[in-house]
Amino acid sequence: MELDTSMNPGTPNEPNELAQNNTTEVRPVDTADRIKTIDIIRGVGLLGILLMNIPGFGIDQSAYYYLTHGSYTSTDFYTHKVVSIFFEGTMRGLFSMLFGAGMILFTMNKKEVPGAVPVIHLYYRRLLWLLFFGVINAYVLLWWGDILFFYALCGMLLYPFRNSKPRLLIILGILCFCIASLKTSLWYNEDREKRLDYLEAVTAEKSGKKLSAEQKEAKTSWLERENWRPPPERTERNVSRMRSGYITVFTHLLPRNADDETWGTYHWAIWDCLGMMLIGMALFKIGYFSNKISSGGYTMGLLIGYGIGIPVAWLIFNKGELGQVHYGAYLDRYRVNHFTLYDVKRLFISLGHASLIMLVYRSRIVPWLMKALSNVGQMAFTNYLMQSIICTLYFHGYGLGNYNKLSYHQLYYVVLAVWIFQLIASSIWLKYYRFGPFEWLWRSLTYWKKQPMKK
Repeated sequence: MELDTSMNPGTPNEPNELAQNNTTEVRPVDTADRIKTIDIIRGVGLLGILLMNIPGFGIDQSAYYYLTHGSYTSTDFYTHKVVSIFFEGTMRGLFSMLFGAGMILFTMNKKEVPGAVPVIHLYYRRLLWLLFFGVINAYVLLWWGDILFFYALCGMLLYPFRNSKPRLLIILGILCFCIASLKTSLWYNEDREKRLDYLEAVTAEKSGKKLSAEQKEAKTSWLERENWRPPPERTERNVSRMRSGYITVFTHLLPRNADDETWGTYHWAIWDCLGMMLIGMALFKIGYFSNKISSGGYTMGLLIGYGIGIPVAWLIFNKGELGQVHYGAYLDRYRVNHFTLYDVKRLFISLGHASLIMLVYRSRIVPWLMKALSNVGQMAFTNYLMQSIICTLYFHGYGLGNYNKLSYHQLYYVVLAVWIFQLIASSIWLKYYRFGPFEWLWRSLTYWKKQPMKK
């Protein structure tokens, strides 16, 4: 799910990027002025996000039900457990934080010039094009899990906060997380009320009382909720259509894309993405992503991030996700849903991931890998869209038609293959060109002028 989150990143001390073309032109930051560590973190995030996206590309969602309702010793289950605890939500967290950092980078090195396009116009023009690319990714490339659409909308809210102090940005980010947690609690409380209505009806029935229409409805609806299983016919219909031609897949995914983008904007993205973006802006301002913190500081970030985040993630998975297999008993036992801690988990593990990357970079243990990851990150927008193209062609019927043919853990063989391809292809491409092809297109559209492509 990610894009060129740097939004033309450069170093905070880079030269003025005003081109002296009649002194009225503002142009993108030169490739040489990029912050390498931001590209490396983005590269890790770009590759890592496919760990979460690959089930959406390649397998029916009923698989998630059977992962938690089947054997807890299978390879599929252990794969799901590792991905859920260490990576789910955290790679998206890195993306979102870097997007926030990129917003500052885009605006901080541009000065208003009489007769030139105002910076704010360029900023929002860039986001509108990103919104368009998100629509293309969802409705043309047919990736229903697209995130560009949500990033563009959330990014439009960031501009007024570009000069805010880190403390305020962190407070606002935490406020977003609190709202998301509150919404989770409200949904959970609704289920608890339905559960209590059901128990009340069962108690009345056992005592020989005649149930009211409301009690009968409460009992019936709850039993349907608790005994729900993925309908085999729905799974068969979904698999059949996903293995069909382009028009059939498009028609099949159309209502889902529309529902996800409308429901997701209000109930999920505005709090999930925006909160992390604000935190990312704060971390960038203190130099966390640009290699300006001491090694002791990054070590502390690693210990705090993983020390808090991983235990919370373990609790959410083992007590929350697995506990809700028997949902009625879970509601009876816990007044608060474990998933209210979701943003605590992903915030701290994301911090741990970023800290670990910075420490490895400083250690100079694997400079070749850091360079390769930097190339992937520099072409993050292209690589994100390429993941959609590669995976839809591999799994959908108008391509190789492998949808729902692999077991859950086998999907990650595809992930490994895509990783290797993108690490190699990005390095080769950037030997000859300044940007990835989609980065070039995005920049050209933003500045409404064809950008130089070849080195």
